[in-house]
Amino acid sequence: MIAGILPNLDKRGVADVLERMKGILESNGIKPYLPDYISYIGYQSIPEEELFRCADVIITVGGDGTIMRYAKTAALHNKPVLGINAGRLGFLANLEANQLGLLSKLKSGDYITEKRMILRVNAVENGSVQASFSAVNDAVISSGFMSRLIDIHAFVDDEPICYRADGLIVSTPTGSTAYSMSAGGPIVDPTINNIIITPICSHSLSAKPIILSGDSSVKFKAFSVKKSEVYLLIDGRRSYNIKPYTELYVSKDENSVTLIKLTKSSFYKTLSEKFR
Repeated sequence: MIAGILPNLDKRGVADVLERMKGILESNGIKPYLPDYISYIGYQSIPEEELFRCADVIITVGGDGTIMRYAKTAALHNKPVLGINAGRLGFLANLEANQLGLLSKLKSGDYITEKRMILRVNAVENGSVQASFSAVNDAVISSGFMSRLIDIHAFVDDEPICYRADGLIVSTPTGSTAYSMSAGGPIVDPTINNIIITPICSHSLSAKPIILSGDSSVKFKAFSVKKSEVYLLIDGRRSYNIKPYTELYVSKDENSVTLIKLTKSSFYKTLSEKFR
């Protein structure tokens, strides 16, 4: 069995986790590989593309951002992902740094997996797709300036919903406990296929979050009356400059993320523990 190890070495404690997990994996007949841009004593390194092809399982070490970064590529290769938390919240991670002994379950198969939907976001201009993105948590339409209102039109089955707000969050159920929740959006069971639309600081008291079917396809157009720049952010990273004529199409991606669960902690127990 081969495990592809993808750590975020900027996180405190990650080096210690790498040192301890190496012995646990090897003693259970699991060969750990790092991508070739990371060199660490006791680990073999191979090109990242080859790592995703040959690994039976992908193990990330870091925070939720690390999991989201690599989960998209893992989904393309249909590889399951196990997250080991070395961040602050670690809502997506199933293991904490003090639970590394449970890695032995990978070899025996004594674990369950959980599917999480991904969003596909296409930026279309003049009828042509200019850029395409996948989002594990969310896609955010936002102004480049603080407290600068923008007009956003959402079209669900060709029916318009208009917002004037600081921005708009389109999230997966997985992302419902992230930025969407902070903006007043609902918490949704991550195993359900839904698309959640949450306005950010709306200028209308009647603008509320909306939960759509995961089979919905939604078109968005956004512009600023004061001609400030409008951006698309994918999982917290600025990804595209939205023009007044840009159309964003958001739908469920054909791929999905498979998360490994070595512990029996439920979503609701994790919710209670993480957010107290």
